[in-house]
Amino acid sequence: MTLWNPLEHPIVLSYPQRVQAGAWVEHVPFAMLAIDLVRPRVLVELGTHWGVSYCAFCQAVQQLGVEASCYAVDTWEGDPHTGVYGPEVLADLRAHHDPRYAGFSRLLRETFDAAAAHFADGSIDLLHIDGYHTYDAVRHDYETWQPKLSARGVVLFHDINVREYDFGVWRFWQELKPQYPHLEFHHGSGLGVVAVGAEPPGGLRSLLEMPPHHLPALRAFFSALGRRISLNIERDATRSQLVALLERQAEFKRLVAGWE
Repeated sequence: MTLWNPLEHPIVLSYPQRVQAGAWVEHVPFAMLAIDLVRPRVLVELGTHWGVSYCAFCQAVQQLGVEASCYAVDTWEGDPHTGVYGPEVLADLRAHHDPRYAGFSRLLRETFDAAAAHFADGSIDLLHIDGYHTYDAVRHDYETWQPKLSARGVVLFHDINVREYDFGVWRFWQELKPQYPHLEFHHGSGLGVVAVGAEPPGGLRSLLEMPPHHLPALRAFFSALGRRISLNIERDATRSQLVALLERQAEFKRLVAGWE
């Protein structure tokens, strides 16, 4: 068996053009690799919010020249886990997304159930499920969209490693993964990758069939790549805070000087 070689997929080293502090950003390197390995004809994301994961997919599609049609589905109103938010979130995403990716990507402001009617059965090669994270909700989303998956269909689940509150993705993942070839990452709140189609993409097969004793190194590799992005975000935030503090100090000194 040929082992997966990261040097053959330099897309994993691409830095995301859209970043936001949070757990998903640490999976951006694998998101970009997934585009390279699956080469999806149709990609759908359920639950986009700020668009970190979705824009990573789109960036990879563009950089790799993949002939893909991409769709992000969200109401952009929030839920009990994300909290309720206003139209500024979608407006901010559109400002980034539309000039770059509108040629092959659409943002669908609908419920997941309503959007499912727009896709033919057997048409989706890559599905990312990241909506409301209770057990019942994630199971419903999977069962609703599973018929839409092609024979090459691959599904990504975020938050498979979160067991607080009423999060139930981990529970559904435990039920689903024994049925199909799969891969899981534990960092960044966890990411599950499962090939549910009868003909898994050849590029992904070397990862899905990787010997168990090689998996710790693979997980450490992607954890380190993801952590690099998180640390850069933290560095930039600290720098911004420091600049703001220095500006306030300078303004205070000017005010004091004016009183003297």
